[in-house]
Amino acid sequence: MTKYILAFDQGTTSSRSIIFDRNGNILTIAQKEFQQIFPQPGWVEHDADEIWSSQMGVANEALARIGIRASDIAAIGITNQRETTIVWDRKTGKPIHNAIVWQDRRTAIYCDELKAAGHETTFQNKTGLVLDAYFSGTKLKWLLDHVPYAREKAERGELVFGTVDSWLIWKLTQGELHITDVTNASRTLLFNIHTQQWDDELLSILDIPRSLLPQVQSSSQVYGYTSEGLLGSRILIAGIAGDQQAATFGQASLQCGMAKNTYGTGCFILLNTGDKPMSSNHKLLTTIAWCINGQTYYALEGSVFIAGAVVQWLRDGLGIIKHSEEVEPLACSVPDNGGVYFVPAFVGLGAPYWDSYARGTIVGLTRGSTSAHIARAALESIAYQTADVIDAMRLDSQLALSELRVDGGASRNDLLMQFQADILGVPVVRPKITETTALGAAYLAGLAVGYWESEQEIVQQWQVEKRFEPKISDDHRLTLLDSWRQAIAQTRGHRD
Repeated sequence: MTKYILAFDQGTTSSRSIIFDRNGNILTIAQKEFQQIFPQPGWVEHDADEIWSSQMGVANEALARIGIRASDIAAIGITNQRETTIVWDRKTGKPIHNAIVWQDRRTAIYCDELKAAGHETTFQNKTGLVLDAYFSGTKLKWLLDHVPYAREKAERGELVFGTVDSWLIWKLTQGELHITDVTNASRTLLFNIHTQQWDDELLSILDIPRSLLPQVQSSSQVYGYTSEGLLGSRILIAGIAGDQQAATFGQASLQCGMAKNTYGTGCFILLNTGDKPMSSNHKLLTTIAWCINGQTYYALEGSVFIAGAVVQWLRDGLGIIKHSEEVEPLACSVPDNGGVYFVPAFVGLGAPYWDSYARGTIVGLTRGSTSAHIARAALESIAYQTADVIDAMRLDSQLALSELRVDGGASRNDLLMQFQADILGVPVVRPKITETTALGAAYLAGLAVGYWESEQEIVQQWQVEKRFEPKISDDHRLTLLDSWRQAIAQTRGHRD
């Protein structure tokens, strides 16, 4: 009987289920957007129950769309928005508050206090992360401190914490499994990436009870089965990875020195650094890439908070386009940005700046500026922010980047991809299958159950769809980058 792999791709703005065959081809995709909640400026939340219901809805839709049953699925792989933080009741499974999303900045001042108290080096040495509101640990502390009776319940062992992968698996198994994998654990500020254990010193600093935490597993193994009745019959759950690590695996960037960028709501650039963690002197993150068969691989990562989301803002906030796909023809209607630079620091700046107080800025406007120039500047901002991260990676790793593999929704935008190649000075390579986040989760699950035999088989399945070569001169590139950095300087230092 033909079997397939089902990937759950639970993202920041939508839940998706994708079914893959043995050749890594997509058979069907089902997707559903869900509500984004903005209680205050800089705060971003999700309804955890809506995350669950939307994910289950698209899973059932995907199966129905191609007429297969749960018994035709060899395994489920799960990939997820990473640092988003959920706390729920151990007995009832009811969340105590909305999920606090990775983009949320409410704990920025607390992070400043931790730095002032001298804790920054401790966190960086143990976790590979910078002390920033981006990560789960300070969000978890906020929930314990601000939701009525949460801390008391946590101290009694009545509450559990998880990132979105943990939440989905808890629901899939009706509370039998409270687990996460090393990639998601490594994004919490609570996990020592060297010992690969939850760290008592870090838990003590943030005042977080250990009883809240999930058990940490590898990225590719059989964890258990889904509960009866959810999808028609029980299915093995066999792969977990945070979305950016999964995308790196799906891009077959399995060798040291290979890099990928995922263009989603944000941009996430990962450079595979092999089996040893590499410290950063340029404000990049050292993170676990994956763990398979007891072997852990690491990566340098740079996170750009606002990438594709800037196009959503052009649509929903500014109203200059009605549909996201209209941005490319609008931007192409002018030959260049007309001197307009757009820094979309709506929730601060990520790597390599880590400025929680930066705010979105458009500079260079004149009477001749049009919506087309703003649209072009918005797209170019995605490429510029990526270039800032790649430059930091070059300095940290001393590795010469030969190409950048790209995926995610905005990677389908040819204007953006060509500008990315121009501003980096290296080729940008788009694969035939750009749904690499889901594909990586599928590969991790399939390897665990023998659906795919080896990583080499995965490398052989990766195929180029289009290659973008740099077309501008070095002098032109440096001039553009200089103007961009002047724009960056004008976004920084704002305080509420």
